[in-house]
Order: sequence, then structure tokens, then C-alpha cells
Amino acid sequence: MGETDARLLVDKSAIRNAATVIVLRDRATRPRVLMGQRGQDAAFMPSKFVFPGGAVDAVDAVIPLAFDPTPGCAAALARESDLGPAPLVAAATRELWEETGLLIGAPDARAGRLDKPQGWRGYLGTGHLPDGTDLTFLFRAITPPGRPRRFDARFFLVEAEALRNDPDDFSRAEAELGHLHWVPLDEVRGYDMPFITEVVLAELSARLEGRQAPGVPFFDNRTEVSRFSRL
Repeated sequence: MGETDARLLVDKSAIRNAATVIVLRDRATRPRVLMGQRGQDAAFMPSKFVFPGGAVDAVDAVIPLAFDPTPGCAAALARESDLGPAPLVAAATRELWEETGLLIGAPDARAGRLDKPQGWRGYLGTGHLPDGTDLTFLFRAITPPGRPRRFDARFFLVEAEALRNDPDDFSRAEAELGHLHWVPLDEVRGYDMPFITEVVLAELSARLEGRQAPGVPFFDNRTEVSRFSRL
């Protein structure tokens, strides 16, 4: 069976691990976040404005990290999960690179010696490896049953200062997201967004104002009964 045939047999309704990246800019003045618009023909959240992100691929597990995430971040990522932190950090880094052309990570000589699997060739060609210290674990949510795609999504916050290239240069981006731009938080409510994106933005605003509760919010919709906790 070829790779294409195997993909056709994937259960699209199964819950897939995913990583989403919220890049924050101008925190001290007028905070802005990077968003793009999904295509109108997309099977999942068509035409909605979202953050860069996507499913964790099997190859993400073989990409070494330049630096591990902080112990607190790693512990929160590991709770109620059978997936270690490293593939999530790698997936977040790859998805940001693919969908926006923006680079996070640390220079690492190992990048030039690694096999360059599909999806990672361009990124590894920059001489960087993912850096877990770039990412703050902000939110986790599982898509409710009945949706055409379901994800166990971890939302990571990245400060624009961690970017290794021009934050306004999206020329390397692939075509998955359109209208990439920096959205002021005080204007974002006017955009057509998924409900969970609005919830995550509220958590981000609370963090910026110093009023967030301890722990990472987790909307667990693995079953028909929705459960909320903090990791």
C-alpha cells in the first residue's frame, strides 16, 4: 500500500494530537497576535481566523530538541497524555514554519547531520533545532464528538522576540493559511473565529493582565460529557 492509500484509510474522526502556536508581539504597548484565515473549502473550520498549528506527525517524534521545555511546562504537557513533550514542541515549531515561514528554535550543528524527512527539510536546512524554552504551554482543548475532524490541541505561547527571522516576512509560508497578519488584541473580537479560539484569547488576556488562575486550562471533550480542569 502506498503512502497516499494509507492516508485515505486514516479515521478522520479519531482524536489526533495537535499543536497550535500563538505568537505575541508588542506585549508592553499594544499586544498583537499572529492569525491567518483557513480556506473556505477546508473540512475543518472553513474560512475561520485561527492561529498557526496542526496535527502532530509521526516524524516529529524523531526530531531532537536543542533544549527541553522547562520542567513545569513538561510536567503539564505530560498530564493525562500518552505523548511526551518533545513531539509536541517539534510539531509546534514545524507548523509555525510551514504555515507562516517564521522560525523559532536554536542553532544546532546536529541539524546539518540529520536525515531531512519530508516536512522538515526546509526547517533543518536553516541549521536550527526546536527549542522547548521558546514555548509556554497556555491551553489544551479536545474537539467535541461529532465534528469532521477531532484534535487534542495544545496551545503554546511564543514571544515574538524568540523569532529568528523577520516577523513581517511571510514569503516562505505554504498556502494553508491566507491573510496572515498581526491582529491587535483590542480588535480581535471583530474577526470570525472558532469558539475555542475566543476562549484561548480570553486566557491570554488574563495572563497579560496578571489575573490568570494557576495551571493550564484543559477542556476535555473526549466523551459527550465535557470536563474542565487545570493541568
